[in-house]
Amino acid sequence: MKPETAAKKLGVLLEATPEAFRAAPVTRTALQELQNEPPEWLVELRRTGPHPRPVVAARLGVSVAGLRRADVTEPLTTEQIQALLEEKPEWLTRERETHAAVMAENARIKRDRAAAAAAPRTPQR
Repeated sequence: MKPETAAKKLGVLLEATPEAFRAAPVTRTALQELQNEPPEWLVELRRTGPHPRPVVAARLGVSVAGLRRADVTEPLTTEQIQALLEEKPEWLTRERETHAAVMAENARIKRDRAAAAAAPRTPQR
């Protein structure tokens, strides 16, 4: 697979990976090895960043769209994410509330659909 696909699967920013990783395709076996026994560069990259948007969004408890609405377009380091969590800017509070509401609504819909699927159906005439 392409290095950018492998980087996404590993949850890291491609530009921050070593040149050797970016230079050649990554086999599924190599990806599995990286996941099971990550080398030091991968451990450090996951710990300190810079992180791709999906990881930043997850660590902040917001959606990727919420990051975009807040004009957070650049990758952030773990230190920058921690600073935002401590500062709690207004946009972060608002986006966390929005994200929590959306997740709750999605869970409700999933429960409703599961209940409807489990309910006995009456024959129609």
